[in-house]
Amino acid sequence: MHDQSGGTEGIDNDFAAQSFKNIGAFILGRNMFGPVRGPWDGDSWKGWWGGNPPYHTPVFVLTHHARSPLIMEGGTTFHFITEGLESALTKAKDAANGKDVRIGGGVSVIRQYLNAGQIDEMHLAVSPVLMGEGEHLFAGINLPQLGFSPVKTVAGERATHVVIRKK
Repeated sequence: MHDQSGGTEGIDNDFAAQSFKNIGAFILGRNMFGPVRGPWDGDSWKGWWGGNPPYHTPVFVLTHHARSPLIMEGGTTFHFITEGLESALTKAKDAANGKDVRIGGGVSVIRQYLNAGQIDEMHLAVSPVLMGEGEHLFAGINLPQLGFSPVKTVAGERATHVVIRKK
């Protein structure tokens, strides 16, 4: 478990730890922030993580419903963006102050940023799990046509890690 007791060490853990390095801001879709739908019911929902979320940076949550920023422990502040993808990306880049902006998902958000040409690199952790339904990350998206190619593939303990990068 990243920066907590318990968990395991090894390749999978190394990739997880690396994924938080040089990150200055995150962008999440509303569903990644929580299960609340429609207008916010005050500030009762504060995320899945308890008082100290794992981000420790500004986080920009895409939503259709305005909400005041939510300041949490550990340096995480959730900003709720109603003006769309470009606004969230501009604000995240400004907040990141030269560091990387991580698009944390969900699938719809990642697909929109891919189609807008705003993603430079992706880390995919592929694990042999059968899932029934859900959104398909790459359906109808031609990654080579968008300029992506694999640059690293590493077998871990529970997943194969594939890094793809835009040329």
